[in-house]
Amino acid sequence: MDTSLLIIFWYGILHAFGPDHLTAIADFSIGKDSKKTILITILFAIGHGISLFIFAKILQSFNISEELLAYGDIISATVILAMGIYLLYIVFTDRIQLKKHTHNGKEHIHIWFGKEHSHDDTIAKSSSFTMGVLMGAGGVRGMLVTLGAVGSGNVNLTMVLAFTLGVMLVFITFGVILAYINKNILKSKANLKRAFGVAGVISLIVGLDFLIGG
Repeated sequence: MDTSLLIIFWYGILHAFGPDHLTAIADFSIGKDSKKTILITILFAIGHGISLFIFAKILQSFNISEELLAYGDIISATVILAMGIYLLYIVFTDRIQLKKHTHNGKEHIHIWFGKEHSHDDTIAKSSSFTMGVLMGAGGVRGMLVTLGAVGSGNVNLTMVLAFTLGVMLVFITFGVILAYINKNILKSKANLKRAFGVAGVISLIVGLDFLIGG
């Protein structure tokens, strides 16, 4: 692999460790089974990579001020803050539901939110992709700086693929850890409420920190 692509791949790994990204994945993955958790992390990474590519192309075509670029960080912080508020809302309004039953001697746990039981996870999957897209706006400045350091600064699909693979490596690893926690620890409604409560508080702290610090 070209040296510049290796640098971008490594940048993707470092970028993925941002507290806003890991918080977003945790928000969507708590309580999900292993397959859904991994799918959510992959969709988030893909959405993030596509978003960075599109925004970077736009920024290369227009002379946009640093002040305007800062709005990308505000978007990311606002999304995380909104997620924190929502998670605390479902905790305090008792909208987290858990039901256990057995199929062929194997215990299954169904988790849903609200008053009615639903097996449809389409919203969670599409939302994780959408959040990845929105939060990509906050990473454009860093990507352009990195591209400027490794080459002409021209963004192409190969560069974005290298970046996305780096991001995905961290996200999937984090997703595997979350899947283990979901399977072995979050097996009661009380533990679920605690997990969502902690995730909500962390989301508020991270979102506010990015807004105030930015």
